[in-house]
Amino acid sequence: MKHFADVARVPGDPILGLMDAFRADPNPARLDLGVGVYKDASGLTPIPRAVKLAEQRLIETEQTKSYIGGHGDPAFARHLLELVLGAGSALLHDDLAGATQTPGGTGALRLAGDFIARNLPGRGIWLSDPTWPIHETLFATCGLKVGHYPYVGADNRLDVDAMLAALEQVPVGDAVLLHACCHNPTGFNLSPRNWKRVLEVVKARELLPLLDFAYQGFGDGLDEDAWAVRLFAAELPELLVTSSCSKNFGLYRERTGALIVRAETADKLADVRSQLALLARNLWSTPPSHGAAVVAGILGDAELKALWADEVEAMRQRVTSLRSGLVEALRPHGLAERFAHIATQRGMFSYTGLNPTQVQRLREEFSIYMVSSGRANVAGMAEERLAYLAEAIARVCD
Repeated sequence: MKHFADVARVPGDPILGLMDAFRADPNPARLDLGVGVYKDASGLTPIPRAVKLAEQRLIETEQTKSYIGGHGDPAFARHLLELVLGAGSALLHDDLAGATQTPGGTGALRLAGDFIARNLPGRGIWLSDPTWPIHETLFATCGLKVGHYPYVGADNRLDVDAMLAALEQVPVGDAVLLHACCHNPTGFNLSPRNWKRVLEVVKARELLPLLDFAYQGFGDGLDEDAWAVRLFAAELPELLVTSSCSKNFGLYRERTGALIVRAETADKLADVRSQLALLARNLWSTPPSHGAAVVAGILGDAELKALWADEVEAMRQRVTSLRSGLVEALRPHGLAERFAHIATQRGMFSYTGLNPTQVQRLREEFSIYMVSSGRANVAGMAEERLAYLAEAIARVCD
């Protein structure tokens, strides 16, 4: 018997495929705006100095490589909760919120999906259209029924009214995934006023919010980006938040994240966390230690935390500058107004408004790589290359 005879080959991830095509391109002018990682002016995804210093201390003081438990590193959880919910949050004082460490933000999403599927049977989950592609496949793999609400219209503008109208029709009790800041892939953020409008619909429909919080610090600042999370946590008795340390700590390959739960009582929080530990045991048993220990070391040390906060702010400002810089570079081509939205978006990604044909031409004629939807990783740009990028965009927009 040939056990693998009927195993079919499936297509590879399209974004990772872009990475392979970029590496194989011999053009010295090539530009990678596809893969969603932060890059500095030299094109490198750097390790923050605060991380390097924390790692050095960890190497010198670490005494064991034993498991760290189903919920992960307690110090990491404590400090991350303060970072996300605020150091003075009454939820932490009253034991109404807890964090379960996961392998990255993706692991947190998977744990949340399995928790909903197992403990809230029959509930569906609603995603923005568009959203991060892995949201679609991950929740479907959990066995959840996936629905969608509008977010960006055909005119490449945020359509809050359509979003609210759709959410008002979501079945009572379903889960809804909301991007806490720096929407992936569009870069369009909700204003505080519109967040409050969404909150009212969530309350009226008794929905369970799952706030995906992968880019804290990359939008308007570390505390500013947490505004919606803290609003929902204060106004609602139950909430899920997925937090990632990949971008703001540069710990991509260390897979460091957490699923945060806000419950109505301390006893109910303990019930939920017991279920999460059981699910995690059958997913990854216990999470990896290194990245969490680094984050705990940084957030638990005033000097390292201040250094890290400055580094995050520098990354945020660089991305913001590249956004406005690209719009200005397009001005001589008469395209600044057409692409003005790029400067107002937040985070690493931009829905540029380029169509698949234009994206293909950018790749074939100029070796500029981005996702076919027109989503570009702004952090992949370089200031000295903006004129080249603007010229290429102008050519394909003729």
